[in-house]
This record gives sequence, C-alpha cells and structure tokens, in this order.
Amino acid sequence: MSTLSPKTPGWLDWYANPSEPAFTLPPGTVDAHCHVFGPQAAFPFAPERKYTPCDGGKDDLFALRDHLGVSRNVIVQATCHGADNSAMVDAVQSSGGRARGIATVRPDVTDAELRRLDAAGVRGVRFTFLKRLADAAPQDALMTVAKKIAPLGWHVVLYFESNDLPELERFFGSLPTPLVVDHMGRPDVTRPAEGPDFTRFLRFVERNEVWVKVTCPERLSVTGPAALNAERHPYTDVVPFARRTVEEFPDQVLWGTDWPHPNLTDHMPDDGLLVDYVPQVAVTAEQQRKLLVDNPMRLYWPGETA
Repeated sequence: MSTLSPKTPGWLDWYANPSEPAFTLPPGTVDAHCHVFGPQAAFPFAPERKYTPCDGGKDDLFALRDHLGVSRNVIVQATCHGADNSAMVDAVQSSGGRARGIATVRPDVTDAELRRLDAAGVRGVRFTFLKRLADAAPQDALMTVAKKIAPLGWHVVLYFESNDLPELERFFGSLPTPLVVDHMGRPDVTRPAEGPDFTRFLRFVERNEVWVKVTCPERLSVTGPAALNAERHPYTDVVPFARRTVEEFPDQVLWGTDWPHPNLTDHMPDDGLLVDYVPQVAVTAEQQRKLLVDNPMRLYWPGETA
C-alpha cells in the first residue's frame, strides 16, 4: 500500500458546512466548473503536480450539488491529477448522466482513447497557461491536441492570465474548436471594467467562437467582501466585470462554483454564499436562466431538456 502524500503546507480545505443560499437557483442549473481531488487513496495525484490538495471526491461534490439545488455538473480535470483522467471520468460515470467532463490529454493521445473518453461523457480538453499550476505545453503540441479532438465536436477550455492575452490571442483564434474561457480571463479588477484591458478581452470573445465562465470571484477579488459570515453581496469589485460580460454575451456565459477551490490562500468561501453572488451579475430572470441552464445545456447536453 502506498503512503499518502501530505497536503501542501497552508492548504485551505473546502468549506464543510455551506449555508443555505438565499437565491433559489432555477430548475436545471448546471455547475459548469468544478473539480474532484482523488480521493488520493483511490486516485493518486500525479508525480509532476505542483500542489497536493485535500481530498474532495465525487461523493462530496454530489452532496454539494444537491445542497445548493444544482442539477448537473461539468467536472474539469484538476492539474494535480495531470493527464490521468481516472478520478474525473469515474465521477462523471457515477453521476447517472448528470455530469460531463473536461480532460487533460497529451499530444500522443490515441483516437481510441479519445473515443473512450467521449463515450464516458468527456466533451473537451483544458489548456492551462498558468505556470504556477502546470508547465505550459508548446503551442504546436496544443494544436495537435485540438486537431485530434475537433472531429468529436469537443471544445478547448482556456485558463490564462489577462496580461498574457495579447501574446496568446492569435494562437487561440487559430484553434479549430469552440473555446471556453475560465474565470473571464482573470481580469485585473483594480482596473475599470470599461477600460481598455477588459474591453480587449470582450472583443476577443466577440471575434471568435468563445464561451465565458463568469466564475471565481473569490479568486479575482482584491477588496471583497468575502463570501463568509452571511455576506449576501460578496466580491463587489468583481461584479462590474461579470455583469458587463453577461450583458454583452448573454448566450455565451456559464457559471460554476470551482469547488473544491484549489490553491486559494486568503480564505475559503462558503459555497452557499457564492450562489448568492449570481443575481448580482445576472440581474434578470432571463439572464439567470441563460447563464445557469440554457447555455450550459446547449453546450454540454445538446438536444436534451433540463
């Protein structure tokens, strides 16, 4: 039996007893960005990982889903598992059709393996450009992956910092698949939401086939307040960015919890209070329905009703 690795020093575990949201999610809501960590004893973490998290497996994820009133999940491969998608695939296959997956694959992935993942419920791959999380692959290697997945109708999920968009957007625009951007491209929320930096990002969205996750305010916020202690209006400095995105691209936005919130260092949010962030950025019932139900269903369960 292998010895389990200790957590990264200072690691913040996910919030164990989330509150009841004041905002009632519409029926059919999809959490379009969440992860599973192990459990390590069943699904060991990758040797090349840059962090060792706590366990946060499928049973805990599905318990949170039911507590918050979410109907479905999109489970994104966590970087701590590298290109071994076993934990993610197991969670998707255990969901009774209520989850889809986003994988990490290497350029030498076989068509047979991609077909296996597709049959299991995987619908895309993630490219990470944050060096603190994973070593970025060369662009030609990523293009090889994108060309292999395009015939399956999959998309590419992009995780990058806003400062890196100018040097990456030409490459992003050349990919032969739809694109999904994590966390609004991680804008600098100390700058104006109407300013040139975020406007450049939105024009990139406009020019390409891009979906945007208006997710992770707890990761982007500088001034808060945090989603803790019954705070029903958290992360007010992020709200203008998410609200502008929802207003300009109501049919291309997605929402998710980011549970179990990897690599947070300041605080661990109460997931119930994160739900109460939603009506701050999607202010009408129509916007909420598109963000939470219609858009993710169209992307991940086309032809199905919520």
